[in-house]
Amino acid sequence: MNRQLVVRKTLSFIEETHSAAGRGDDGGPLKKVAVCAVVANPCAGQGYVADLSHIVETSFDIGTSLGAEAVRLLGETPQSYGKAGLVGTNGEQEHINAALTSIFGNAFRDAIGGGKAWITSVTKPSAAGAFIDVPLAYKDEIWVRSHYDAMTVHLPDAPHPDEMVVIAAVANRGRLNARVGGLTVAEAATEATA
Repeated sequence: MNRQLVVRKTLSFIEETHSAAGRGDDGGPLKKVAVCAVVANPCAGQGYVADLSHIVETSFDIGTSLGAEAVRLLGETPQSYGKAGLVGTNGEQEHINAALTSIFGNAFRDAIGGGKAWITSVTKPSAAGAFIDVPLAYKDEIWVRSHYDAMTVHLPDAPHPDEMVVIAAVANRGRLNARVGGLTVAEAATEATA
């Protein structure tokens, strides 16, 4: 059994929004970046595999590289982050969940310059041509509502049946014109230093 997450290709997506409902705000454009690694699924076609630790353990390098590339493409310090994954039809959803555990998450978090909050996540089984909404939340405090968001990613030729797609996403700020209340970024920073 191959013990590495062998990358077939990487894809990057950049979205920049300047206005919502006909107006911007004082925070500048909202920029979101998603970086994806299409990897061979080492458990594909094997039916139930009890021990998925080899996927968990080898996800560190993917988390580091995806996080570093996301920051490079964003061009500034991220305020939000999220992770997602797809597994091809010869695998099971638990395989892609294994690739996104805290080993991956900690590497991703370190690559973007830290973060204290739990990283939002979603996974699903899929054929090639999938769409997935990568959830985003403020990286230092999950309860900052202004940063609840998502980035839609479309993968025309992945995952193949024997593949997984590992996705790391970041954003430079919260939603444009956010106004539903709740904890602010400034309040979260004050609470963290109190």
